Amino acid sequence: MAPTTQTQDAPLQPTTTTPQTPQLTESSPAAAAPTQGGASEKEAKEQKAFERWTKTLSLITGIGLSKEEFQTEINKIDRKQCELRKEQLIKTSPGVRFMMNNLVKSGCPLTKNMLECGPCDNTKSGGFSKDHGILLCQNGFFSKKHQEHTMIHEMIHMYDHCVFNLDWDNLRHHACSEIRAAALSGDCNWTREVRRGHYTFTKQHQECVKRRAAISVAGNPKCPSRDAAEKAVNAVFESCYNDTRPFDEFY
Repeated sequence: MAPTTQTQDAPLQPTTTTPQTPQLTESSPAAAAPTQGGASEKEAKEQKAFERWTKTLSLITGIGLSKEEFQTEINKIDRKQCELRKEQLIKTSPGVRFMMNNLVKSGCPLTKNMLECGPCDNTKSGGFSKDHGILLCQNGFFSKKHQEHTMIHEMIHMYDHCVFNLDWDNLRHHACSEIRAAALSGDCNWTREVRRGHYTFTKQHQECVKRRAAISVAGNPKCPSRDAAEKAVNAVFESCYNDTRPFDEFY
């Protein structure tokens, strides 16, 4: 939506055929001249406020924007929020800072250009690539805490790749890292499980970790089926679930 513009007339100068000083009245242009600057500033502020309001209304309703323009604006908002939260979490989150410090100790420091916000499909909140680093799905977070857990989750994958030299085409290797990431990141906290609609009281954490790991492994291009993913997870579950490195215990 193109912004509206407003032009202003120059103050009128009184004309007279005599040297007399004109009498100023409330309706006289000359009388208004001293306050023209203040009025213009007020009008400019009101105009900006109106433009912000109309833009917000367009984003809420979609009126006045094409589908492409609407999505572009939404992407800008999502990215800005994701980047802001990322910077805050790097500074304040104990879990994020702990993992970043341990990545440095492991010889694989995580730089800012390796931790990027970007749009994803609706099924993901993040991802790790051994070649590119960590992607944070800017449109996939429902809260700052969710983004924090995702950042820690993906950092654990990066840590495993660096320390254990994983072969991601090997389903058991992939399953082990997914088990550790789900167990240690906070992804399987009770409140997260309740939000997903899972209400188990016995071995809730373990069951969540198994389920989340199997979903991720099933997405591996080398995985032929969900059944194969579950078998890979079950085969390595006990040893990988109990391996909390670099944490002393579950985060």
